[in-house]
Amino acid sequence: MASQSQELMARHPWQKISSPSLGVSAFVHIIGIISFSLSYKYLVDFPSMINDSYGWHWQYLTIIGLTVAYATFVFGFLADLTLSPTLFLIKNSLSLCSTPLEVLISLLYWGISAIDKSLVVPPEIHMGPLADIGFHAIPSILLVVDLLFLSPPWTIHALPAMGLSSALAVSYWAWVEHCYKHNGFYPYPLFGQLNTTQRSILFTMAALTMTASTVMLKWLYGIVNGLQAEQRGSKPSNIKGE
Repeated sequence: MASQSQELMARHPWQKISSPSLGVSAFVHIIGIISFSLSYKYLVDFPSMINDSYGWHWQYLTIIGLTVAYATFVFGFLADLTLSPTLFLIKNSLSLCSTPLEVLISLLYWGISAIDKSLVVPPEIHMGPLADIGFHAIPSILLVVDLLFLSPPWTIHALPAMGLSSALAVSYWAWVEHCYKHNGFYPYPLFGQLNTTQRSILFTMAALTMTASTVMLKWLYGIVNGLQAEQRGSKPSNIKGE
């Protein structure tokens, strides 16, 4: 197992902290799993009209993002336990989607809430501050920590990132409209206040924002882990064994 772990680290020398491992990496992933589990428990313990509607809470981008984040951390923790390169690869692949998506969700939710929270939270739903943070802040924070300190650098470029973001935006829009046909209401009040053209603009802007977050996260990874130094031909100070 030790040799397998060393092999993984040899492949990804830019990580700040050894991962997968039973140390800090496993601790971060289990904290995420506990937090995400408590958020799911909240949906059951404090039901709303959404619980009985078509599509359940899957109508919310927040819950879709939480689910992908959950899967990312489950595979990350399993990789920590087994030191499996395959599970580690799955975790990193999921992170390409979950991390920019959760950053997008945090930006949209807190940005719109600063203007008018009733645009993103129906009046029938009353959420405490801890639950609010658990749904709309903790996932993005933990995923960014996982990316910056426990993951190899992303190789995705802006154009493929735009394709992924656009596919997610179109798929979610189609899903929301499908649920609307059954329920007669949108999960986010803001959607009901916009016409079709305005909603298309909103989803386009969301896709662009998610793409921008992917590019920003790649840039931030380079700053934190010294990739710019490598590109200039100098040795990074954080390579293991130096």
